[in-house]
Amino acid sequence: MPGATTPDLLDPTAVDTSVRSPAERRRTFWQILLNTALANVTTSYLWFALTFWIYLATRNVIATGVIGGAFMLLIAVTSISFGTFVDRFRKLAVMRFAGGFTLAAFAVAGGIYLATPVDSLVRLDRPWFWAFAFVVLTGAVVENLRNIALSTTVTILVDPEERANANGLVGMVQGIAFMVTSVLSGLSVGFLGMGWTQVVALTLTAIAFAHLLTLRMPEERRPAAGDAQGAFDLAGSWRAVSAVAGLFALILFSTFNNFVGGVYMALMDPYGLELFSVQAWGGVFALASTGFLVGGALVGKFGLGPNPLRTMLLGVVVMGVIGAGFAIREWAWLYVLGIWLYMAIVPLVEAGEQTVIQRVVPLERQGRVFGFAGAFEAGAAPITAFLIAPIAQFWIIPFARTPHGAVALEPLLGTGTSRGIALIFLGAGALIVAAALLAFLTPVYREVSAAYARTRAEDLAAKAAAPPQAPLRD
Repeated sequence: MPGATTPDLLDPTAVDTSVRSPAERRRTFWQILLNTALANVTTSYLWFALTFWIYLATRNVIATGVIGGAFMLLIAVTSISFGTFVDRFRKLAVMRFAGGFTLAAFAVAGGIYLATPVDSLVRLDRPWFWAFAFVVLTGAVVENLRNIALSTTVTILVDPEERANANGLVGMVQGIAFMVTSVLSGLSVGFLGMGWTQVVALTLTAIAFAHLLTLRMPEERRPAAGDAQGAFDLAGSWRAVSAVAGLFALILFSTFNNFVGGVYMALMDPYGLELFSVQAWGGVFALASTGFLVGGALVGKFGLGPNPLRTMLLGVVVMGVIGAGFAIREWAWLYVLGIWLYMAIVPLVEAGEQTVIQRVVPLERQGRVFGFAGAFEAGAAPITAFLIAPIAQFWIIPFARTPHGAVALEPLLGTGTSRGIALIFLGAGALIVAAALLAFLTPVYREVSAAYARTRAEDLAAKAAAPPQAPLRD
């Protein structure tokens, strides 16, 4: 639109923030955010239920580790393609495609469940188990396309100075989704079974998709003009990342953090299910997940300060300390409190990286940058999960349960049947703390912090110099 002010975008004809008032844009952002929350609740609900169901049917951490690792691996493999599509097409169109695909995938999974006897479905040596799990995973993975698109809609709909707060709200809504999901999944598997759980998931997915079809975002009249090509623009993704000094190193740090975090992905549920019944674990995890809600709300209220990268690294240090200590004794209250604190920090860390990327990367390249980062970061966790699950199952857990192992670990980790998992948690947390403290000493930290400060100053100067704009009618 003539006279529109878009100092942080290279293509002002693609996005026009003067189309509607700030209040109207904020309303649209909330509608998209809540719709994504409903979709994420549904996906996580079925995903958690699948994990619980598999472990209870097999009592094998390898099965849960492989499924969890496969989920993250598929996200890693598809993230660059997802980022390319986000850059090439309008964000709502991308979200609608993802919603429709997930709906179809969950319907196919339901068909497999109905057509296969349960005794055959829960056997790891039968193809039906892996086909059922793969279809559910595929639907859940494609849902990640919506999350990449959501990060770019923050850039479109939210003022640069308020994006950290908006990213905190994203974390808060994800916390609500996490909380509701864990309760519903535990209760569904425990009382309704996997069949009715799929019926609920399919219904919620259909509702979210129908609502998404009613939303409009006139600020984005067409995709931002850029150089995204094909369905897998790896070269363009690399150019977008390397254009900002130190950004690739930031992604590598987050990758390492996720690499260590794969330990928790593989073993957190098995540890919880050793302490609680599946019904109780769902409720307990819901209680612990309120930390996600509180952490996101605090970021939404107070932001991340003038240097989000510094705030992010401090948060990682705290996460490592908590992760090392929440299973140091086999006390249920300590585990729940530790998870609550851990999850309260997660929105801060995620919002820090997102806010930096939204500030220093032009809109038309953000999808590929988020996809590139997601490919690296998601690819790290399954490697750990694939490695740690068999190591834990065949060596560390059996060693900790022998008389010799129990005596050796007692001074540090106390007594209990899950001291092997606690030892792994302790080592993972110590690695995270060491990596975050070392990151403060690197030139990359100074480069990315300087780039963020410079771009922020330019945006504020351009905003101050721009004449006031009256909202335009659609």
